[in-house]
Amino acid sequence: MKNCIFCKIISGEIPSLKIYEDDFVYVFADISPNNLGHSLVIPKKHHKNLYDIPDKTLSHIMPVVKKLSIAIKKATKADGINIIMNNEPCAGQVVFHSHIHIIPRLEDDGYKHWKSPDFNEVDIEKSVENIKEVLLNDTDTNLRAV
Repeated sequence: MKNCIFCKIISGEIPSLKIYEDDFVYVFADISPNNLGHSLVIPKKHHKNLYDIPDKTLSHIMPVVKKLSIAIKKATKADGINIIMNNEPCAGQVVFHSHIHIIPRLEDDGYKHWKSPDFNEVDIEKSVENIKEVLLNDTDTNLRAV
């Protein structure tokens, strides 16, 4: 995609602070990090988000995310790591090239998680049943509900 900022980073058209690269993946420092060490893991081929990325590519990316998370945690002396992937604008996706954030976390970094609404048990059970129904009838997932 010629207008995609991440594709331009991969091609070298836009500079980045590269951390790791292989045939499938490019990893670089986020230019607006939540904490130092905040990194982005992106597939080299353009895919809009999680829904579009091929399973083969995703199965290569996740072990890279794990290994980098361990290295980033050690290098930054973080207390923990957030792994985040925003999919669609309402979920916070602003660059439409699939990417996974690795964010080192410190006990006192002030970064807050969202507060969950108070859902009752009936609503939660109904949601689970709806998901199982989709798994049972949707050919896109190829998963079977338990």
